[in-house]
Amino acid sequence: MENQVVVFNLADEHYGVEIAAVDGIIKMQAITVVPRAPHFVEGVTNLRGEVLPVIDLRTRFGMVKVEAYTNDTRIVVVELGGQKVGMIVDAVTQVLRIQSESIEPPAPIVTTLDSAFIRGIAKVDERLVILLDLTRVLSLEEKKDLQAVPALA
Repeated sequence: MENQVVVFNLADEHYGVEIAAVDGIIKMQAITVVPRAPHFVEGVTNLRGEVLPVIDLRTRFGMVKVEAYTNDTRIVVVELGGQKVGMIVDAVTQVLRIQSESIEPPAPIVTTLDSAFIRGIAKVDERLVILLDLTRVLSLEEKKDLQAVPALA
């Protein structure tokens, strides 16, 4: 079976999400900070008249936050827990077709409760692409926190 994924970079690593889960990819745009939002929520932005919460995947994954965004920085719009959300990534690099046999489940040693969002690791040419399970990127508690964000804006 074949998987189509959108591949993006975060801190020099390659990540992928199912193309069916991606609603759009937009250039970085103005984000309004929302007081008392969860730590991983950068704020909200206006996407074609819709208020969209934006999360910083670097912050969510416990990575060092970038000092400044670049021309390559993108917001990947996805559906997370029944809500449209923008995810800030360093760059979107390509759309790939990955054969199921190229995907290995994550090793138990690297999968903790905090990394349960890793669906598998795909070997593509000479690199590894970490495939994300968007239903698990946020915990139930974080999804509830996120749903309150647009109401604050």
